[in-house]
Formats: sequence, structure tokens, C-alpha cells
Amino acid sequence: MDKQIDLSRTLANLPLFQQLRESEIANLAASAREIRLSKGQILFQKGILLDGFYITVYGQIKLAFSSPQGNEKVVSIVGSGQSFGEAVMFMERPSPVLAQALEDSRLLYVAKQSLFAAIDRDSAFARRMLAGLSMRLHSLIEDVENYSLRSSTQRLIEFLLQLTGASESGSIELKLPASKHVIASRLNLTPETLSRVLHNLSECNLITVKGRYILVQDVARLRCFDGLSRASEAESD
Repeated sequence: MDKQIDLSRTLANLPLFQQLRESEIANLAASAREIRLSKGQILFQKGILLDGFYITVYGQIKLAFSSPQGNEKVVSIVGSGQSFGEAVMFMERPSPVLAQALEDSRLLYVAKQSLFAAIDRDSAFARRMLAGLSMRLHSLIEDVENYSLRSSTQRLIEFLLQLTGASESGSIELKLPASKHVIASRLNLTPETLSRVLHNLSECNLITVKGRYILVQDVARLRCFDGLSRASEAESD
């Protein structure tokens, strides 16, 4: 059975709160509460008003919405140490997405009043909060660019390269952070298209697929293949 987490220590270790004083961390922790979700459990539905925001201690949370045709579009997959819900909280408007656990997860919920108090006391904290929201906006703009200008192969390669982290070359085994169905939605692909692209990359001896594990044969070759794909696309325009 999981132990109760130390809220103050957990908050203090998160990048967003690392520069706050102990007394400010304690104030935030006093209003924070722990939430445990089982795989598949809904945290909140689209249209709800949020009076705070969430931080993933461990696990993964899917943010998604459904189209009028009933198809799901995954907007983001939130992992350990990441937060979500801040923008909706600040705007005081209904959430445009639902939040659902992709695996067993533990979250912290921080109330809006405590957060606003921390912002009033510490301008540096306010800047970090704005920086986080700005990075998320930049990521959404990149998504729109990728959907509009990048091929399905380029989208998947870029996604895999992000998972490789700082690796510049050599082989590396990756574990997909979610099911292929969820990742397809995240990349604005159909599951069939994702399977086809994975097969094509395997045929080119760039990757080996074993369920949710993908062995990148050589990171540099995969990056080069992405560059060649972009160049070929540009020449055809």
C-alpha cells in the first residue's frame, strides 16, 4: 500500500516551486490535497470550472476532447512533475478538455487562493508561472504547424526524437508513454496511419517495434532520415 506523501517536500522538489521559501511552500501544502486515480479513471470532464490546478506526482494524465463525430483528440499527455489546469483556472472558464488517467497516478491539487497568494508575495514565482504557460502555448503552436506542414512520417520521427532526450547517436530503446491509439491521436494520425509509418520505418531498418517498446537503431540516422524527408517535401512544393 502506498504511503502518504510529504506534500511540502513534494512541492519543494517541483521546478515551479523550487525558489519559494519554506514558509510559502508550507502555505501551499496546507491547501494542497493528494488525489489517487486508477488507470482509466476520469479526473474531470470537459466543461467543469476549476478552482485550482493539478500536478502529476507520478503516472500519466491524458487531456482530450471529443469531436462532434465522437472521435477523441488527445491534446496532451501529462507526466511526472508536470502541471495542468492553470490556464483554465486563471481564465475562470469551463475546461475545454477532460482529464483521464492513462495509468495508476497520484496527483496534487493546489487551490487557487493559495496560488494567488504566492504570486502576490513573489514576483519571481509569477514569472515562472507565466513562463510555464508560455511554453505550453508555444507547444500548441508547434502542434498546429506540425499538423499543417509536416507529413505523418515527420511527425512520428520528431515524437521519437523527443523521447530520445539528449542522445545524439547510437541505439536506444524507448518505451512509448501511452498506447499507440493515444499517441496516434496526439499526433493527429489515425491508428492505421501510425501502424503504417512504424512498419515503413522498420522496413528501412531505422527502428524495431516490440509492443510499446521501440528500439531506435541509430538516433543520428533517424534524425538524418527526418531531414531528408523534409528536404524531399520542400523540393516537391
